[in-house]
Parts: sequence; structure tokens; C-alpha cells
Amino acid sequence: MVRRALTPEAVERGRRLGAQLRRARGDRTITEVAAAAGVSPETLRKIETGRLATPSFATVAAVAASLGLSLDALAAEALLTDIASTTT
Repeated sequence: MVRRALTPEAVERGRRLGAQLRRARGDRTITEVAAAAGVSPETLRKIETGRLATPSFATVAAVAASLGLSLDALAAEALLTDIASTTT
């Protein structure tokens, strides 16, 4: 199966997700948060930098839980940003 290239919009959503998670991580290390989420530090680093624009739902849920973030809050911020970008 050949995977299609991501659209610019999908890449931008991935960057925003990574930025949200990075802000929420605060002073905690990547290693600490990754261990708490059960993912590798490299996976978390890729998500935070936008190099992994479409992480699995399970990965996002685990990282969000380790940071004390609700998935609703992550989705709300993403949707608000999407709405704002389509109305300007």
C-alpha cells in the first residue's frame, strides 16, 4: 500500500499539535513525558517538532494523558485554529 503525501493543511495541523504538546510539557523532559506515555523519546520529539504530522490516536491520547491534557482541549484548540484560518 502506497501512502499519499500529506496535504499542507495536514502538515500544519501536525505542527500545531506538536506545539500544543510542547507547551504543555513545560519544564519536564522529553524522556520523562515519553516514559510516562509509553512512547519513545524520539517519537515524542518527532511529534513536537512536526516531523510526525499524523501520530496515531493511541499515541496522542497517551501523551495527552501523561501531560494532564484532555483530548477535548487538544481538539478544541485545533478546531478553533482551523476555523480562524478558513475565515480570514
